[in-house]
Amino acid sequence: MIFPKFTTTGIGSLPHEAIRGACAAIIEHFDIPFWPQLPRRAFTESMILQYTEGMPFVKIDDSRERVWIERADDDTPLRQFYEAYNTERPVSAISEPYAAGFYEMLMEIPKMPLMKAGKKLPFVKGHITGPLTFTLGLKDRDGRDIFYDEELREIAIMLLISKAAWQVDKLKELADNVVIFIDEPVLSSIGSSTYLGISEVEIKRLLKETIDGVKQTGAVTGLHCCGNCDWPMVFDVKPDIVNFDAYGYFNTIEIYREAMADYIATGGTMAWGIVPTTEAIRTEDADGIKRKFMDCFERLQKYDSSLVSNIMLTPSCGTGSLSTEESDKVFTILKGLKEFLLTQPAVVGDSGRE
Repeated sequence: MIFPKFTTTGIGSLPHEAIRGACAAIIEHFDIPFWPQLPRRAFTESMILQYTEGMPFVKIDDSRERVWIERADDDTPLRQFYEAYNTERPVSAISEPYAAGFYEMLMEIPKMPLMKAGKKLPFVKGHITGPLTFTLGLKDRDGRDIFYDEELREIAIMLLISKAAWQVDKLKELADNVVIFIDEPVLSSIGSSTYLGISEVEIKRLLKETIDGVKQTGAVTGLHCCGNCDWPMVFDVKPDIVNFDAYGYFNTIEIYREAMADYIATGGTMAWGIVPTTEAIRTEDADGIKRKFMDCFERLQKYDSSLVSNIMLTPSCGTGSLSTEESDKVFTILKGLKEFLLTQPAVVGDSGRE
């Protein structure tokens, strides 16, 4: 999938509690609209819980903000899950209490000028939590990650793919192409003492099966990790888009430029998370981000011009941990960066393909 030069989109979470305000900010600033996760609005919109509807044995304590899996002797929930999944195109809805921003976007996007003119948008974006982050974040009653329960691990993959399929079915009414990002922040922690004993083979299998399953729904796939990780492995599982934190971790991906070049040569897109969504945004400004981008761009260009041939732009991660003012600052800087880059002949001439 080839995107227009320096196409912008965002990662899921926003700090807003006002649903319409969050959607308006997205529509105003981004080329590819995405639906916002709003964890401050409700616990049900937190990254793990948001996708648990339909998961067998799931328990939720809203007052204590806890979610866990509690297996029972009665296997009826398992039978019901497998029966629901055993269809040609299994889908699992995300209800409005779990994704108010999704439902608001279904109403707001049709008000955009292109759609009012009777046309679809070129792209719209959804997202799911990745299988590793989901299974290493959701625990059983004893506090054990469900990753270590083989059956629940497989069910999680099936469930997440079905959540993507449901989004695609809804969003394709708005756009010619639906992009689904698979958000895997835990990838940056794999190999640490917390996750010793998890094999690279199994990590790769989970990612590959999820990416392939989401592709089969008709979506363009993206894999997002906002830290350092095994980038050659990420390229090997072949998402259509690799989204990385170019602001904080450019050096960690630069050293794998040969693997990156091979990935891009097969049609892959690099989405640069160039505007920080950490405390760093408080002291950053538009000029600083321009300099940061140009430094990274020129370093890669010296190695191989193909490394800068198909770039998207995003914030480094979601803005859910920021204030709404800081979130707006992130979005405004990103939009301004794209506008700046499109005025630079040396950059436009060597990057981005229509």
